[in-house]
Amino acid sequence: MATIPSTTALQRDAKHPARRVPGLEPEPTVGDDATSIGAAREAAKGCRRCPLWRNATQTVFGEGPENAEVIFVGEQPGDQEDLAGKPFVGPAGRVFDSILDDAAIDRRKVYVTNAVKHFKFEPRGKRRIHSKPNAGEIQACRWWLDKELDLIKPHVAVALGATAAQALLGKAVPILKMRGNVIERDDGLRVFITIHPSLILRIREPADKEAERERFLRDMRKVRGLMAA
Repeated sequence: MATIPSTTALQRDAKHPARRVPGLEPEPTVGDDATSIGAAREAAKGCRRCPLWRNATQTVFGEGPENAEVIFVGEQPGDQEDLAGKPFVGPAGRVFDSILDDAAIDRRKVYVTNAVKHFKFEPRGKRRIHSKPNAGEIQACRWWLDKELDLIKPHVAVALGATAAQALLGKAVPILKMRGNVIERDDGLRVFITIHPSLILRIREPADKEAERERFLRDMRKVRGLMAA
């Protein structure tokens, strides 16, 4: 049998309600009325949907034309992106730009963003070391990714790595197994699965690095074909 709280207990709870944990409560109204990427970007500057904003320099929103046919989604901003306020401008971004150029994809005509908009890191001396976003942080920031998709309405979204795939599909995806495949969402959006270009940077053996670069280039050529389809 359920126990009915005493009047005294109810009065105590009314005087001392459960405290909210700062930085964890969602703010569903921030950005709701944004009707353009510019307005969404401005609103995202004040995002407090997860605690990552506390240590990041700034929100790093996506960039590109609002009528882009394809949206590339990475994991999160890196150290240089956090300082510049722009996505994919660090070492991985330079690799990405080079391969897009080889694949005859004009970055100025595509939209580039990240699943998570704030830099998550661990300080080590004067350096800030990348730390992988967790499922809660990915889910909290998915609101902004969905906003970008709703405003841009791309023909295809490219998941650059596991975090991006999870954000776009709502579940974990084995990237190396599914690489090069297209998964269609319930809303009709085609999601192309591939690696994050930072993987190429982490390969030390020159021959292996070049081979991985060629595989990523082949993926980007497939993406170009999907853009035209």
